[in-house]
Amino acid sequence: MLKTALSLLPQRLQIPIKKFARKFFNRPLGREELADVYLKGQGIEIGALHQPLAVSRHARVKYVDRFSLKDLREHYPELRHLPLVSVDIIDDGEKLSTISNETQDFVIANHFVEHSQNPLLTLTNLFRVLNRGGVLYIALPDKRYTFDKDRPITPLEHLLKDYSQGPEQSKQAHFEEWVRLVNKIEEPIAAKKQLDNLIGTDYSIHFHVWTQSEMLEMFLALKKQLQIAFDIEACLKNGGEFILVLRKN
Repeated sequence: MLKTALSLLPQRLQIPIKKFARKFFNRPLGREELADVYLKGQGIEIGALHQPLAVSRHARVKYVDRFSLKDLREHYPELRHLPLVSVDIIDDGEKLSTISNETQDFVIANHFVEHSQNPLLTLTNLFRVLNRGGVLYIALPDKRYTFDKDRPITPLEHLLKDYSQGPEQSKQAHFEEWVRLVNKIEEPIAAKKQLDNLIGTDYSIHFHVWTQSEMLEMFLALKKQLQIAFDIEACLKNGGEFILVLRKN
């Protein structure tokens, strides 16, 4: 098909187009390629820290985080040697209270939803601020390929309970699981000390963990049970993460 189309063009245009096609189509799709195709206009990225998504010149991004840049440095001392993006909007990414309904052409939320205490409510708010036809670009880590590998999968029933009753009833259990199965601290006094520190600073752990199939189950529940109207434009396994591009309708 491409060969037939090229034959209709002047010879001087065929060579650069062939080079572009080889360069583009012979490389694997990843974050940036999906961003180039789907992200246009004005939008936000939540919790970008030191890894903002690279976007094309057709996309203008404002960065949202719950802390100022100075406070982020204090909250994440492990990132002290890394450059962090400037925070344009200080807001809780789970609520986006300062952002009006249907004002964004896109929302980027990479490796963010697993940090949220109430994922279904968080996703509802991400869709709330999107214009009709706007795009939610989201990447989630697959627990099998991260430090979460020893943790039990978060079942859909747990997410629905967090949504209906609030996440406080399960919050401490998540921190305890983090101390035991991620940081591998079993000695009671040391474990209690770290638990108190994590809760006291409200440290942003991975509260919930999934594999690819449970991620899809969560988004289907969002669509069917919570009646959020969207289409799946694209999905991609990208190393240890799963990327979804969802369009609000």
